[in-house]
Amino acid sequence: MTDHGVSSLTLSAQHLSREYSHTIAVHDVTLQLRQGEILGLLGPNGAGKSTTMHMLTGNLAPNSGRIEICGIDLLDNPKSAKAHLGYLPEIPPLYMEMTVDEFLIFVAKLHRIHKKSIVQAVECCKRRCGLMDRGRQLIGTLSKGLQQRVGIAQAIIHEPDVIILDEPTAGLDPNQVREMRQLIRALSQSCSIVLSTHILSEVENLCDRVLIMNKGCIVLDQALADLQQKGTDLETVFIRLTQI
Repeated sequence: MTDHGVSSLTLSAQHLSREYSHTIAVHDVTLQLRQGEILGLLGPNGAGKSTTMHMLTGNLAPNSGRIEICGIDLLDNPKSAKAHLGYLPEIPPLYMEMTVDEFLIFVAKLHRIHKKSIVQAVECCKRRCGLMDRGRQLIGTLSKGLQQRVGIAQAIIHEPDVIILDEPTAGLDPNQVREMRQLIRALSQSCSIVLSTHILSEVENLCDRVLIMNKGCIVLDQALADLQQKGTDLETVFIRLTQI
């Protein structure tokens, strides 16, 4: 586990709120992420997780509050802030008719990676994601697990400091889930990760800290080690806090 006491802050969200047609989706959410930390974001359907993640990635503006990525204000300087941010949505943004290499080169250009560095960036993210022998394969012919790996590769090709993963193991078989967990652990050696999931065991296996949302609010923000020290079961805590 990372020594969070001396780690630098990579993501800071202060008092985020968002409403749709007078319905409050997120209310006064504050969270922080430190270098090398994996934060598990949990909550029942309709808790506000997706809205929160859309705000953290700059895809949705909050009605109030502020977000900083590596000290850069996401609302004031979105281009600079997003350079430090990688995102894998629940449905990976893949072009099935492209090969893995074609797609990753395309993504590298979108991130304005220098032309001379693109090949190296593509090879590096393929190596980290276990895709070295898949470069010439059409994405549409890959298994669900390998497509998820391509999704993560596009999120890390520009070497971001913060990665946000939305349900990265959804639809994977047990072997693919294990491989994905190993990949996420390896990624945390060089960046911070927000992991949104419905799977409690995923958080228990991977995360340093858990944040539980219910009805648009944070109802728990605690280190997993603290819960384990108390002998508290995450499932019991989740049910107690989300059935209110």
